[in-house]
Amino acid sequence: MDGNDLPETAKCPVMHGGVTATGTSVMDWWPNALNLDILHQHDTKPNPMGKDFNYREELEKLDVDALKADLYALMTDSQEWWPADWGHYGGLMIRMAWHAAGSYRLADGRGGGGTGNQRFAPLNSWPDNVSLDKARRLLWPIKKKYGNKVSWADLIILAGNVAYESMGLKTFGFGFGREDIWHPEIDTYWGAEKEWLAPSDGRYDSVEDPKTMENPLAAVQMGLIYVNPEGVNGTPDPLKTAAQVRETFARMAMNDEETAALTAGGHTVGKTHGNGDAALLGADPESGDPELQGLGWANPEQHGLASRAVTSGLEGAWTSEPTKFDMGFFDMLFGHEWELRKSPAGASQWEPVDIKEEDMPVDASDPSIRHNPMMTDADMAMKMDPIYNEICQKFMADPEYFKDTFARAWFKLTHRDMGPKVRYFGPEVPEEDLIWQDPVPAGSTGYDVAAVKAKIAESGLSLSDMVSTAWDSARTYRGSDMRGGANGARIRLEPQKDWVGNEPDRLARVLSVLEPIAAEFGASVADAIVLAGNLGVEQAAKAAGFDIEVPFIPGRGDSTDEMTDGDSFEALEPLADGYRNFIKDDYPVSPEELMLDRTQLMRLTAPEMTVLVGGMRAMGTNFGGTKHGVFTDREGALTPDFFVNLTDMANTWKPVGDGTYEIRDRKTDAVKWTATRMDLVFGSNSILRAYSEVYAQDDSAEKFVNDFVAAWTKVMNADRFDVAA
Repeated sequence: MDGNDLPETAKCPVMHGGVTATGTSVMDWWPNALNLDILHQHDTKPNPMGKDFNYREELEKLDVDALKADLYALMTDSQEWWPADWGHYGGLMIRMAWHAAGSYRLADGRGGGGTGNQRFAPLNSWPDNVSLDKARRLLWPIKKKYGNKVSWADLIILAGNVAYESMGLKTFGFGFGREDIWHPEIDTYWGAEKEWLAPSDGRYDSVEDPKTMENPLAAVQMGLIYVNPEGVNGTPDPLKTAAQVRETFARMAMNDEETAALTAGGHTVGKTHGNGDAALLGADPESGDPELQGLGWANPEQHGLASRAVTSGLEGAWTSEPTKFDMGFFDMLFGHEWELRKSPAGASQWEPVDIKEEDMPVDASDPSIRHNPMMTDADMAMKMDPIYNEICQKFMADPEYFKDTFARAWFKLTHRDMGPKVRYFGPEVPEEDLIWQDPVPAGSTGYDVAAVKAKIAESGLSLSDMVSTAWDSARTYRGSDMRGGANGARIRLEPQKDWVGNEPDRLARVLSVLEPIAAEFGASVADAIVLAGNLGVEQAAKAAGFDIEVPFIPGRGDSTDEMTDGDSFEALEPLADGYRNFIKDDYPVSPEELMLDRTQLMRLTAPEMTVLVGGMRAMGTNFGGTKHGVFTDREGALTPDFFVNLTDMANTWKPVGDGTYEIRDRKTDAVKWTATRMDLVFGSNSILRAYSEVYAQDDSAEKFVNDFVAAWTKVMNADRFDVAA
C-alpha cells in the first residue's frame, strides 16, 4: 500500500529534512539568494541564561583556587572509560585548549577559544579534533560543580593552562572573561571544500607559495587546525612544510620565534595516537546515534588502553618524559638523525635512526614497554629550516629564555581573541601591557563636553566630514576578536591614516581641526572624533524636524604608535563598506555579501544595518562624495527618503553596466538617482525589503530617527569595555 493508505497513527507527523533535520533547505531552490543567516549568528534567543545574566558578576563569586585545585586533581585521575596517557591527562587537555584557541585567524578575527564554540559543529567533529570530546566530558563534573561561575570557554582554556603548570611550566598568567555562545557558528567560512581533508591545492593560487592561500583561511586543509603533520598534502618534505607553518602561524599574528617556541613547547609533552586502524573508528560526535550521547570516534580495538587510542594516525611521544615540561623536545630532535617510517595506522612520521633504549619513552599504558619517539614533518621543519633552526639553537643555549618565550606565546595564543586587557578578570591577569592586546590609555572624563561640542560646531567642519570620520574610526571594530573601534583614535596612526577607505586627505583635514580642540579642553582625540560624529547626527535630525541628543560617554583614550602593532592592524582595513557605499576593488563575492560580513563583524543585526545604511545615505556620507543611493532632495537631513524612494513604484531600476544602476521615472524615463548593488539590495531582498517598508511608511519618520540614533550609538560604543553596557 502507498503512504495514503497507512493508518492514521502511522503517518509521519512532520515533513522530513527541511523542518526538523539538517540538510536540504527550502531555500536551496534559490542558491543565489542573499543569505542573511550570518547576521543571526549570535542571536540571544537560543541563550538559556536570560537577558539579565551577567558573567562578570558570576566570576566574582568564583573560588579560583578551588577550581584550579580540582583541575590539578583531574589531571592524574585516570578514568576507565577514557584512560589517561601515563596516568596524566595533561597532553589531552593541552591539545583541547590549543585546538580551541588555534582556530583563530587574524584576517577576520573569527575562530579562537573565546566563545566555547568547540562544543558545537563543525569544530566538535573536526577531523583534527578527534577525541577532544573526551576531554570536555572529563571536564563536565567540574563544570557541573561550579555552574555558571565559570564558562565552558574559560574552563577549556584554563584546563590547558593548569595542565602545563602540573607538568612543570611557569605560565605567564590567565584571564577569565570568555562568554559562551549557545549556537553553532555554522556561517563562519572555513573553506569551500565538500570533503574533510581534501587536498589543499584549491586553497591556493599555487600550493608552492603558501602566501597565496585564500583569505581569511589559515589552516592548510579543511578539517585541520594548522598544517598536515605528515607534510604538504600528506607528502613529507620538512622545508615545504616549514613554509606552510610560517604562513599559517603568521595568519594568527605569530612571528617565527613565537612559532618555533609554540611548536617545541607544544610537543614537549603528550603524544600522538595512531596505534590502530583509523578506518575502524565510529562516527564523529555530530553524526552519532542517540545512545552515544554526543561521544564520537568509538574505537572497538581500544580495550580500555590509552596506548590503543587513534586520533591523528601518527603514533608516539616526542620526548623521553612526556609528562614533564623540559628541554626534551630539543634534546630529542637535535640529538638524533631521523628517517621516514610508517606508524601502525599507516601515517608517515619521522623516527630516530638510532636511539638508546633508556632514551625511548615508555608505553602510555604499560611502563615495562618502550617505543621509538617520533616527529611530525612540522617538527622536522624546526631543524631543517635555517631560520627556525637558528631560533631553536638560541632556545637550547638559554632554556630559561625558551620557557619564558613559550609561556608568553602560549598566553598570546589562548588570549588573542579576548580583546583588550580590560576584558580580563581574575587573580592571574599579568600586569604587563602587551602590544598585541591593543592597549589604550585611560582618557579624561572631567572636561566640559558641551564646550567641546560647541567648539566643534563652530569649526566649519561639514556634517559629512564629522559623521564620516566618526564612522570610519568606529567601523573597524570586530566582535570576533574585540579589536578595532574608535577608542584609541588609531585612525590617526599608521596604517589606518593611509587606508584608501578612510580618504586620507579628508581625514587629515578633519583631524587638523579636531586635534587642537581636543588639546584645548583636555579631551582625547578619540572622544572629539565621536563627539563630532554625534553632533553631525544631531544636526541631520534637526534638519529633519527632530531635536535629539545622541548619547555620549567620555573617557576614550588616545593610543600611540608604540602601543600599536601596525602589521596586525593591516587585517582590519575595510576593503568594502556598504554603509559608505565603498568598495576598494573587484572581489569574487558580491558587494552586498561583503556588507553582510562587515555587519556581522560589527555585531549589528539586519534591522540595524538597514536603518544605518538609509541614514548614512540621507546624510550624504558616501565615500568620495558619490551620489549613489542618495535618494533624496534633502541631503543632510536624517530622513527616511532612501526607503521611501527605493520602494516607490513610480520608478524603474536599470543597470548601466559598471556595477551601478539608474533609477528612472517610470513615465518620463528621466534619470532621478543612481545606485549600487549595496543600495538596491534593500529593495530586492525580501527580508531587507520588509525592513525598508517599515521605514518607508508615512508614520515612521520619528521611529527612523530614534532607531538610527540607537544603532549609531551602538557602533560608537562597541569597544567601550571600560564602561557598563
